[in-house]
Amino acid sequence: MTSVVLKLDAINRLVGHTIRWFALFMLLLQFAIVLLRYLFGISYIFLGEGVLYMHATVFMLGAGYTLLADKHVRVDIFYGQASPKAKAIINLIGALLFLLPTVGLLLWISWPFVYNSWKILEGPISVGGIPASFLLKSLIPAFCGLLIIQGVSGILRDGLFLCGVDVEGPKL
Repeated sequence: MTSVVLKLDAINRLVGHTIRWFALFMLLLQFAIVLLRYLFGISYIFLGEGVLYMHATVFMLGAGYTLLADKHVRVDIFYGQASPKAKAIINLIGALLFLLPTVGLLLWISWPFVYNSWKILEGPISVGGIPASFLLKSLIPAFCGLLIIQGVSGILRDGLFLCGVDVEGPKL
């Protein structure tokens, strides 16, 4: 069972290590946009949308990695002072009652919109923009899938911990 947890973690680790470069590319693209606009008086809508696409990609695909690294936002009233066993119970209940149902609902509700967008190969958001809104909308089910993978991994990890098996933490 520990190998399943490590394999599920590896998926989000790979995605996280890949998309983190988008933050650098986004910065460089935004810098180029500013240079083009203020030094040369040139502006391209598709470049601005490129920043938007990368920003969305970093946040949507990086959510599973953030959960893996335990760097997500949490309301820390009791959790910070809790014992490792209590933390595992809180994480387990949170994933089962909140994370998986919410992400599952989001996936179910968003799927028709994403499907229809792919069906017509939906074009740019703005005139002159990137002609691939369907790719941007595809980030929603990808986000859901990566969070489900990490949620299942966390459930298994915490369940094993409560049974006395300590799964080696992620090497980020």
